[in-house]
Amino acid sequence: MSRPPHRELRALRIGPHAVPTPVLLAPMSGITDLAFRRTAARLGAGLVVSEMIASEHLARDRHGMRARAQGAELAPFVIQLAGCDARWMAEGARVAAALGAAIIDINMGCPAREVTGRLAGSALMRDCEHAQRIIAAVVGAVSLPVTLKMRTGWDALNRNAPEIARRAEAEGVVLISVHARTRCQFFKGAPDWAFVRRVKECVRIPVVINGDVVDPASALAALAASGADGVMIGRGACGAPWMPARVAARLATGEDPGAPPLAHQAAIASAHIEAMLVERGELHGLRAARKHIGWYLQSALGERGADHVRRWRALLCTADRADSVLRGLRQFYAQATEMAA
Repeated sequence: MSRPPHRELRALRIGPHAVPTPVLLAPMSGITDLAFRRTAARLGAGLVVSEMIASEHLARDRHGMRARAQGAELAPFVIQLAGCDARWMAEGARVAAALGAAIIDINMGCPAREVTGRLAGSALMRDCEHAQRIIAAVVGAVSLPVTLKMRTGWDALNRNAPEIARRAEAEGVVLISVHARTRCQFFKGAPDWAFVRRVKECVRIPVVINGDVVDPASALAALAASGADGVMIGRGACGAPWMPARVAARLATGEDPGAPPLAHQAAIASAHIEAMLVERGELHGLRAARKHIGWYLQSALGERGADHVRRWRALLCTADRADSVLRGLRQFYAQATEMAA
């Protein structure tokens, strides 16, 4: 079987910031907290983006939003803002800048009903004029570079990403990332990577492709179909925070280094969970860590160890003591190593 072609990409520039590898970690609500972003960045992701931050809550210092908007040591520090009101988006951007953000990302891609029901996220794509006002307000509020994340459109009859991209560039946005599905697709059906080429062809700024980019092979296919300047990995990094670096290595060298050895995966998973416990405390940290633990177990063994993963997930995701969870995680990886031998 022939190997997929090698495609060498240049480093991205976002304003004054050079992103050494064009493989980004996508912002994911409830997932890309500080511990996860630190882990992916340490392993070699080119850029990591905060989970979605509600601009009005950030500006008003409500619901712990300022605690979520942390990560100034992750240079460049990117905060993604969501909202539907130009005033609050601008004020949120100013607060984000005061908290140390180096780049502001505007969320026009979230498909969740609780977000679109408030006319934010991908609902903004239903009105190009209003979307442009939001973009102009954010760009005008700060001296930082502003990026935009969106979908191809609201639904199959309204795929207006190229038009919004043109308006965004005119307002001063310096990079656009596109999830290659409409909002009404959510995460179902095949992404239309080829459609993103229309976005790429109508702007001069970098375009990054997102949507089912989960490994080196899908990254190469998405880049070939879209002509994009980089890729953004979301769900493919869940349980595999090394995936952005793995994809970057494939793009840079033509060789896929594969997943880390299980012993290395064990160390990564343990350090990640321990960081969550430090940041959130034992009670809240364990609850938030459960989804990550499940993903790590699945990533280690895949379908071949489904029954083994199921048993360990039931044990580790119901335990209420941090020491027993961390000890059990080490035992799981020891057994997984034996099974793989």
